[in-house]
Amino acid sequence: MKLLRIRASNYKNCCDDFTIDLVAKSKKTSEDKEYELQEIAEELYVFNTIAFVGKNASGKTSAIELMECGYSILSEFRLENKHYDYDNVKLEIMFYHEGCIYKYNTILKADPNLGSKANFTEQHIYRKKYYKSNVNKIYSDEGFEEIKDLGELPEDTSIVFFVLKKKANRAVYFNCEGEGADTYRLVFKAMKTYEISKEVLAKVIKIFDDKIQSLEMMDEKNYKLVYQDRVKELSDSELVYMLSSGTTKGVLLYIFVVAALENGFDLLIDEVENHFHKTLVENMISLFKDKTVNKKSATLIFTTHYCEVLDLFNRQDNIWIAKSDRKIHLENMYETYNIRAELLKSRQFYNDVFHTSVNYEDLMALKKELMR
Repeated sequence: MKLLRIRASNYKNCCDDFTIDLVAKSKKTSEDKEYELQEIAEELYVFNTIAFVGKNASGKTSAIELMECGYSILSEFRLENKHYDYDNVKLEIMFYHEGCIYKYNTILKADPNLGSKANFTEQHIYRKKYYKSNVNKIYSDEGFEEIKDLGELPEDTSIVFFVLKKKANRAVYFNCEGEGADTYRLVFKAMKTYEISKEVLAKVIKIFDDKIQSLEMMDEKNYKLVYQDRVKELSDSELVYMLSSGTTKGVLLYIFVVAALENGFDLLIDEVENHFHKTLVENMISLFKDKTVNKKSATLIFTTHYCEVLDLFNRQDNIWIAKSDRKIHLENMYETYNIRAELLKSRQFYNDVFHTSVNYEDLMALKKELMR
C-alpha cells in the first residue's frame, strides 16, 4: 500500500480541495530513479523525501497533519485524538494497493457520543486496475468502479478496512512538541515492536551524546544509565532532566528513522529543526535516498525552515510551499514556479522568489518600538 494523494475540504483554515500529491510529475532521469524516487508499480513513481516549507503560520503543520489524518485511516481505519475539528471535513484519499488504484471518499462528522473519535459518513470506495499505459490518468474518473456490499462496520470505522483488512503502521508522525518524561518508554517500546537491537540503540545514542555508554530500561518508570563510567539509576523524569532535550528527542526520532527504513513505513516530522541540527537533517535525508539502506520504500515527509536542506533535493515536484492569506493553500514548486534546475533552491528562498520571507517592514516596526 502506498498513499498517492489526499484532498480535503472544510479542513482547518485550509482552502477547499486542499490537495497533496505524492506522485512524481516532472521528467524522471536515471539519477532521480536511483536516489529520489521509488517505483511502486511499473512507471509509477513516488518520492523518497517530501518537504513542506514556508514562513511561520503559513500552514505547514496543517498540511502534514492532513497527511497524518490520511495515514491514520489507512493504518487504523479510524481517527482519534487529533488536534482539529472533524465536523463536516470532506476527504478523498487515493492509494495504490496490490496492482490497483483506489479512491476513497467520506465526510467526517463529530459526534459527542464518540468522544475524541470521528464518525465516517457517506463513504464510497472505488477501484481500477493499474496499467503503465495509463500512468498519467491514475486520478481520472475513467475506469473506476465502486466496490459495493462490503458489510457493516461501527460508525467510527472506515470501510477502507475491507480493502486493507489488517491494521498496520503505515506511517509514524512526530509533532514539534516532544513526549516529555514518556520519551524513553516510547524508545524501548518501539525497539520491542520493531525488533531493534540494543547495538543499534547504542549507536543512535552515541550520535547525540558520546558520554552515554549504555542505557537500559528497568521497568516502565525507571532506567539504568552508564554515563562517563558512572552507573546511575534514574526515574523517567530524572533521566529527561539530566540529558539534553536534543538528545532525548533525537534518540526517539532516530529509533523511528531506523524502524521506518527497516519496515518500509513513512515518517512524518513537523519542524524537523526542533529535533536536529542541519547536519543531522542532511544525514537523515541521505539515508532515505540511499536504496542500500532504504530497501523497503519508506518515505521521509517533513516541514522545515531549513531551506538549505532543499538543495539536497534534485527535484522540485517533491517540495510544497505553504502560504496563508485568508485561507491556507499549497503551491508545488515544480508546477507553480519556473526555477531552473541548476539554481540553488535555498538562494531562491533568500531572494524571496516564493514570497515566504519575513516582512522587513514588520521587523523594522518592532525595532522602532524598542528604540522609543
